[in-house]
Amino acid sequence: MAKRLTKALREKRRWVGLSVKSCTNRSDLKSKIGKIAPVEEWKLMDFDGGKAILRILLKNQNEWRKVLENPDQDIHSVTMSGKIRLVRERLEL
Repeated sequence: MAKRLTKALREKRRWVGLSVKSCTNRSDLKSKIGKIAPVEEWKLMDFDGGKAILRILLKNQNEWRKVLENPDQDIHSVTMSGKIRLVRERLEL
C-alpha cells in the first residue's frame, strides 16, 4: 500500500465558488468546465442549482482567475478560499 502524504507535504488547494447559468445537471457542468479549464487538475465538489464549488490547486489559481473572472459568462467565480467550509457558507450551500 502506498504511503499517504501528510497534509503539510501535499499540494495546497483553493476552493472556488461558482455562479452557473444554463446547466441542469452535474455532467453537463463538468463538460462545460472541462472546455474552459486552463489545466487538467480540478474537481467539481458540489453542484446545487445555480451554484457550484470547484477544487483547484493553489499553483493554478491565477490561470483559473483569468478564465472565471468575467461575470457575463455562463460560469464565473463568485468567491474563493482555502477552506471549503467558508465557500459553502458564502454560497449558502
